[in-house]
Amino acid sequence: MKGDRVEIVVDAGDTTRTYEMVASRAGRRVETAVRRGVVEVSEVTRNGSVVRTARFMATRVLALVEQPVPREDASERRPTPPGTRE
Repeated sequence: MKGDRVEIVVDAGDTTRTYEMVASRAGRRVETAVRRGVVEVSEVTRNGSVVRTARFMATRVLALVEQPVPREDASERRPTPPGTRE
């Protein structure tokens, strides 16, 4: 969903660096995977095509914070007045 975000904090020797991957358009989401010592964060379209990818060495990653966009349940939505559109 647009607005999904993942923050990655990486050890860069004597300092830390923070990177952010954000789903930039509607229908896209951000996925994370850890494979063979590499942390991979990808922005993916609805049909599964990867738009862009960031890769980090797993031994250097200090924190990986996923911040999904809050989704509303149908029961939480406000009722719309008659004659208006959403």
